[in-house]
Amino acid sequence: MAFEPPPRLVRALGETAPGDGWLEKLPEAARLAVALRESTVERVQVPGGRSSLVLLVRRSDGTPAVLKLAPPRSRPEAERAALAHWGGLGAVQLLDEPVTEGVLLLERLHPDVSVRSLPEAKALLEAAGTLRRLWVEPPGDQVFETVAERTGRQAEAMRAGVGADVADLVSAALTAREELLVAPPEARLLHGTFRQSKVLAAERTPWLAVGPDPVVGECAFDLARLVRDRVEDLIAQPSGAAITRRRIKRLAESLDVDPERLRGWTLFRAVESGMRARRVGRSQDAELLLEFAAWLHG
Repeated sequence: MAFEPPPRLVRALGETAPGDGWLEKLPEAARLAVALRESTVERVQVPGGRSSLVLLVRRSDGTPAVLKLAPPRSRPEAERAALAHWGGLGAVQLLDEPVTEGVLLLERLHPDVSVRSLPEAKALLEAAGTLRRLWVEPPGDQVFETVAERTGRQAEAMRAGVGADVADLVSAALTAREELLVAPPEARLLHGTFRQSKVLAAERTPWLAVGPDPVVGECAFDLARLVRDRVEDLIAQPSGAAITRRRIKRLAESLDVDPERLRGWTLFRAVESGMRARRVGRSQDAELLLEFAAWLHG
């Protein structure tokens, strides 16, 4: 079977890691990974993610599974460590396998059914409940990036080439980050890139999280990305700003997070994502994210 990477993955890696050679080597890497595990490929998951190739496979005993191949910049070994630490509690189960760098063999969920298929209020409730189960003590042998480290790199990129039209917003986001890092609450192992589309239907429990980019820090950082889910729908509504404020309050209360800290991290992460979208030419995404961030700053 030919392993053609989905167009979404090709576009995303072209934006973030052009010329690193990983895509060119991917077809052969996929063939080797499948052969090593004596698996049979059913199909490539499309549209798939922006940072990995996902193959739906059958193991030699007929068990359905997922084979995921990711480039080093996507930190697949950190994902492996986080999934092993969670042990299937709230997240997809890491299966026994020959350990190959950049390749994960995972429990098969229902890849086409995420909580985004639910009405918005129900989707937020189910997503938040899933996220709560992931917030555990990090392992003693710390192998994960911290929130301070990750956002420090992001802050440096945000400072570069800031246009006058967004200078105040970027400054507010950077100030919020600095204040939030002064005396953070107790650190937990976080999903790192949590949103509704990262929660899939499963057999052993209704919903499980997939695709972490794990980081260690305060819970409000992890919850911040969920606040802006379906941002295009929020922007389209005249009452979008008020809905966002209510969403922050409701999520903060349901997960015992300080609402002001959640607002601050939501501001920082929205501006960071918006500026990143600008840098790679996704102007429509950037406009939506920065307008959303302006609600939190205003």
